[in-house]
Amino acid sequence: MALGSRLLLLLSLLGAPGLGDPGPLEDVVIDRYYIPKMCLREVQMGDFIRYHYNGTFKDGKKFDSSYDRGATVAGVVGVGRLITGMDRGLQGMCVNERRHLIVPPHLGYGSIGVAGMIPPDATLYFDVILLDIWNKEDKLQITTLHKPERCNRTVENSDFVRYHYNGTLLDGTHFDSSYSKGSTYDTYVGTGWLIKGMDEGLLGMCAGEKRRIIIPPFLAYGEKGYGTVIPPQASLVFDVLLVDLHNPKDGISLEHLEVPAACKRKAVTGDFVRYHYNGTLMDGTLFDSSYSRNHTYDTYIGKGYVIPGMDQGLQGVCFGEKRRIIVPPHLGYGENGAGNKIPGSAVLIFDIHVIDFHNPLDSVAIETLSRPEGCNVTTQERDFIRYHYNCSLLDGTKLFSSHDYSLPQEATLGASKMIDGLNTGLLGMCIGEKRVIIIPPHLGHGENGAQGVPGSAVLRFEVELLSREEGVPEGYLFIWHGDPPANLYEDMDLNKDGEIPREEFSTFIKAQLTEGKGRLMPSSDPEMVIADMFQNQDRNQDGKITAEELKLKSDEDQERIHEEL
Repeated sequence: MALGSRLLLLLSLLGAPGLGDPGPLEDVVIDRYYIPKMCLREVQMGDFIRYHYNGTFKDGKKFDSSYDRGATVAGVVGVGRLITGMDRGLQGMCVNERRHLIVPPHLGYGSIGVAGMIPPDATLYFDVILLDIWNKEDKLQITTLHKPERCNRTVENSDFVRYHYNGTLLDGTHFDSSYSKGSTYDTYVGTGWLIKGMDEGLLGMCAGEKRRIIIPPFLAYGEKGYGTVIPPQASLVFDVLLVDLHNPKDGISLEHLEVPAACKRKAVTGDFVRYHYNGTLMDGTLFDSSYSRNHTYDTYIGKGYVIPGMDQGLQGVCFGEKRRIIVPPHLGYGENGAGNKIPGSAVLIFDIHVIDFHNPLDSVAIETLSRPEGCNVTTQERDFIRYHYNCSLLDGTKLFSSHDYSLPQEATLGASKMIDGLNTGLLGMCIGEKRVIIIPPHLGHGENGAQGVPGSAVLRFEVELLSREEGVPEGYLFIWHGDPPANLYEDMDLNKDGEIPREEFSTFIKAQLTEGKGRLMPSSDPEMVIADMFQNQDRNQDGKITAEELKLKSDEDQERIHEEL
């Protein structure tokens, strides 16, 4: 092979002015007038190559051109299938290299020539560009361009993959791209749906990995090529980005990112769960987030209200748990995807944070933190109590606290002035007792929530009972401890003028309280209770009670369990 300084010297001599005819050439003259900066491989004997050329005589007259035929020339170097001069002139070339070759007659078509095209003893001039090179001993060439730090799984035969690619010939000519189509290429691996080289080149890839895969023709489209874009015997270069992968036999995958140390209960089918989530594709593309809406996703699990993979992935979660759920497409949105954000056959990744869950059959849960010894009097319905509380969601989010105010909370148990669950949780308490009360939403603020309370929220109350006053039955404002006076109206009419104004009424009731003969409905404002009692008896609202107006509740209800005004 004539290369280096010898070739340049021959070329210089041939082209030097004033030296006259140097005589017949002994070897091919090679002018490497364009050499690419990167040359990964040079043509050697036995290599298969593809190239374009223009062939001319010394006077510039063209005798042949692959460009005119619209097809490259393909052949094997050094095995006698080319004229000797071309065999020698192509050796050592790089892909995209351009050469001028001068082939003397004895290395071309000799004294015979080619009838009608090349006369005998013609020196031939070729302008050549090398487009492709390969050898039957070649193997797939794989270069990893980027590999994610985290790679839990790699492509295996029978996996279904989604990937983007740019496809070029070895000389850089573009022939296809998934990016230009705006969608990934989706297929099974190792089942014959791809060219053999791509089937092999995708094996072992991680989601998010980038590879360059160089495929020799015999592992690609071979002698036939493909349409008008891939010539026969073309090596192919694919720059591939693997978007995701799964296997039709896959179930969901779980990663427990954060599990609370105390997990007393786990979610099961039929539970109603409130959780936050970020939903991404395997390449990290965010397709949805409850955080962006500032509202949890609330649903029953195991009932088909969510995709099957999420139904399965939420089973067994704890309050406050953070979990990653990887859902294959057949347990997600399948081949069709969803909307314009979830492509068909996409693997979905949900990073969830469970806020709370409950079951519609749940009752109030009570945990006693401390209880005074010797306690034998506890709260009952209609008792008037004072207590401190802290109210929060199960994830610890503070909602309300009586400590934020100057006075403790006051309430009459069973008076429908508090949520049912809290009322239940405050029954049976001793003064000084501390409890934690867990209230499911159907005993709290329900699906709609309340100001500051999300819908369907489980509530956690820490309560301390400060005081208790024995109550009166529902509907009563005052009850006697024994029988009422036989002549109640006369006793109440202190000045015996036949009518009872508010002042006389109030004085009489206070006297009964002082003497322990009866008790008012517990309240932080006894005067208001007495005023309500007077208004109930002053039936014509004239500011005084007559004998006809004064009636015991027993007279009205025909009930003798308690007697009151």
